[in-house]
Order: sequence, then structure tokens, then C-alpha cells
Amino acid sequence: MLEIAVQLALHDAEYVDMCLKFLEHYLWIASSMLHCGQTGMWDEEDGFFYDVLRWPDGRAERLKVRSMVGLLPLCAATVFEGKVFAKYPESRARVDRFIASRPEIHSAIHDGFKPGVGGRLMSSILDERKLRRVLAKLLDENEFLSEFGIRSLSRYHAEHPYVRHVDGREYRVSYLPAESNTGMFGGNSNWRGPIWMPVNGLIIRALLQYYLYYGNDFTVECPTGSGRRMNLHEVAEEISRRLANIFLRAKDGRRPVYGGTRKFQEDPHWRDLILFYEYFHGDNGAGLGASHQTGWTGIVARLMHLFATTTAEQVLELGKMAAVVDVHKSRTVETAGTAKIGAR
Repeated sequence: MLEIAVQLALHDAEYVDMCLKFLEHYLWIASSMLHCGQTGMWDEEDGFFYDVLRWPDGRAERLKVRSMVGLLPLCAATVFEGKVFAKYPESRARVDRFIASRPEIHSAIHDGFKPGVGGRLMSSILDERKLRRVLAKLLDENEFLSEFGIRSLSRYHAEHPYVRHVDGREYRVSYLPAESNTGMFGGNSNWRGPIWMPVNGLIIRALLQYYLYYGNDFTVECPTGSGRRMNLHEVAEEISRRLANIFLRAKDGRRPVYGGTRKFQEDPHWRDLILFYEYFHGDNGAGLGASHQTGWTGIVARLMHLFATTTAEQVLELGKMAAVVDVHKSRTVETAGTAKIGAR
């Protein structure tokens, strides 16, 4: 919402107040995350965000389940070119006054006025240190990083389920890469381990935002522990590649999306008619749930198109406009890419 308001404000001063309102809301939310229940969602020992449970007596404790809940703060990042502040200097003064009166907020998150590559500014709940720690979990193949994208629950919980005892009853969260083992949420398990395309899309978008700000000098191990270092554009592209592998034929000629279904794997009338399932097996990429989720699973086509038609250099030079330049060339590459998918 803040990003939309900024774009509107560049053409209509009436939207400046809306920009400041959304910025203040973002700062309040960031503050509540880091201070809620007097414990906060951030766990310094684990380097991860967790839900916080508040008891009727006022006590609070973190629920140490490594899930997509702890990855969403990573996604709350947006880069700005600073044009609104340049066009409306009084808006910068208002933000300065708001932050000066609440130093506890400013000290807990990324400094939004510290310029990055190309003088860009960034709003982010994670400063560089927190970002590196969360990425270490995100890109660990024993945690979130699957051969086919980012899991919704860490694989760590396969051997280390989270267990709570309340009023004599046991409650357990364990890694379930496919369907749920309970009837909760209608038996749907897309948050308990499988790969879910919307969250992957948000993570890739966030990584590109961070890349716009930090540039090529910010590198991390990908996968964690591999010794192979990548900048954040390369990390985003690697995750996108793994997501695409769900649908592409592997060396044995089989598409992971169809798992062990022989009709779709072998029948020439069916094997190239790709279905867009609701979510995917966290370990082998097989499609699960409804098979017609083109609304959110179809984002994989946009991700493939984005990395086929833009380069890291263009992203740093053009910023967010890199995704929309050279439309005619993009359409040509998109057509060629579609033909390539069918051939494979």
C-alpha cells in the first residue's frame, strides 16, 4: 500500500498524507513485532521470527515453530528512489519528527534513511544482520530450501517436532511434506511443509528489493553450507529455477509435478498438458490439492519470464522499471520459452 501511495503521490499531492500514514503504520507494526508480549517475535539465539503466545495471566512466550510465519517479515521490504521526499521536502520533516519521538522503533529495524546502491532508500523490518541470519535458515536444504522451492515449514521439524502440553493434552507440529495427517483446515496442509507458490513469489520479490538496495557486494551462501556464494539477484533466480523444475521434464523424462501418476507421466496425450496444483510436495515436487490454481500457482510463468528477459545489471541500473522495459523483446522471449517448456 505504501508503494502504491508513493507512485500516486508523484502525480497528485493529495496522496502525500496517505504515504505518511502507511509509513507510520509500517513502523508501528514493526515495533509491535519486536516488542509484543515483552518478548517480541525475534529470537536472537535462533536468528528467526516466531509467533508469540500470550497467556491470560500476562505471561508471553515464543512458539518455536519454524514456519512461513517467520519468513513473512523478510517479505516486508520495499525500495524507494526518494522522489517523494525530493518533491515534497516537508514530508521528510514530518517523518523525522515521528521517528525522533520514538527512538525505540528506529533502533530495532533497518534505517530507512540510509542510502544504498544508486542512492536508493529501503523500508525493511530486517536490518542487514537480521537479514543474513534469516537467509541462513531460508537457504538451508535441511530447513526451508527444497529442490523445488521454499517449503512452508522447516524440514528441521521432521526429526524435531514442536510439542506443547496444555491442560494434560499434547499438541504437536511436525514436518508434513504432502497432505495433512489431521482434519484441521479441511485436511489442507499447505502451511505444514509443502511448497506454496504465493509465499515463494513474495520471497523472490523481497530478495529483488534487497538486491536493488545492497547490490552485488551483499552475498550469502546458497545453499547454506555449500561454500557457493551468490548475490541476492542470483538467489532469487535460483529459487525461481527450482520452482520451474516442478513442471519441467527431468533427465528421466518425467515431470515432478505428476509424481507417480503414470497416465500424466507416460501417455503422450496427457504428459504435456501441465496442471497448476494448489501446492506441491516439499521433497519431490508432486502436485497436491486442487489442480486448477492458475491464480496463484501461475505466478511461476511470470517468474520464468522475468529472469529470461532481464539481467542483474538492468535491475541495478533501471530499478523496478527493469521488469517492464523492452516489451516487444519480452514477448519474443516469452513465446520461445513457452515452446521450450513444451519440448522438454
